[in-house]
Amino acid sequence: MAKVALAIHGGCGVMAKLDLSDAEWTAARHDLALSLKAGWTVLSAGGSALDAVEAAVVVMEDSPHFNAGHGAALNENGVHELDASIMDGATLAAGAVSAARSIRNPVKAARAVMEKGDAVLLAGGAADQFAEKSGLAVEPQSYFTTERRVQALAAMKAHEARGTAAAAKESEKHGTVGAVALDASGHLAAATSTGGYNNKPDGRVGDSPIIGAGTYARDGVCAVSGTGKGEFFIRHVVGHEIASRMAYLNESLKAASDKVIHQDLKPHQIGAGLVAVAADGSIAAPYNTDGMFRGWVTSEGEIFVATHDQVFQLEEFPA
Repeated sequence: MAKVALAIHGGCGVMAKLDLSDAEWTAARHDLALSLKAGWTVLSAGGSALDAVEAAVVVMEDSPHFNAGHGAALNENGVHELDASIMDGATLAAGAVSAARSIRNPVKAARAVMEKGDAVLLAGGAADQFAEKSGLAVEPQSYFTTERRVQALAAMKAHEARGTAAAAKESEKHGTVGAVALDASGHLAAATSTGGYNNKPDGRVGDSPIIGAGTYARDGVCAVSGTGKGEFFIRHVVGHEIASRMAYLNESLKAASDKVIHQDLKPHQIGAGLVAVAADGSIAAPYNTDGMFRGWVTSEGEIFVATHDQVFQLEEFPA
């Protein structure tokens, strides 16, 4: 089989090592591995990169350990507003939803928007209605809520009242999930999904559903999915910037990704990270926070999951 590769992230707003029990860390890593398994099952069977990134993201949207779908952040009014996007590097086709309130798996809705072709981005109630009409699962707001997100919202409101929001932990602020893949046909794809950041303004849209910012894929170059303070990813058009540096300056994936995360975004003093895969199967996963949930399967089939500076190589995927 031709070279294939897959990388995922579960957000750079990872809890401090002491904030979760060993059992909770194990459960989070297990769900990362299940996400990799879902995407790799597609790729290893000769499936498309587009199908692989969607499958990987769905697993993380369904997990309570990540800020997307079930377990998403709450906005200033205690409401879940969900963003997601997907992009096909072969055609540059893309789809996205933003500020949705009832779509169980926003990445599936983004895929449906892309395939219908009338728009790239649908927002708010229109996105929810489109998903329901498309036969996708919808849920009440309570489905998306977890106790950890309720606590995080309370913590951010307390920071806001004290004027200390900038000093909040990354885990109290934000988080995102995403996947990038290279398939056996040489095609690239990327997908990203998020609940945004805790206590975000009502109606706020970040970079995750913005093509070229939080999500980007171009065959022959790279696929990128970002996580961090989305306003700055939008301003720097992060995904497209990395692809452009590779295409026009002939930089490697690692060099281009490191430049954007560790230099371009550094003056803003924000948490930021991403996963990316290049057309040659190389993978990059830079971040500037204490940790980033991440995982990847190399073109040789080696499986890795990581949280902070700990990287775990798996002998096989979990059952």
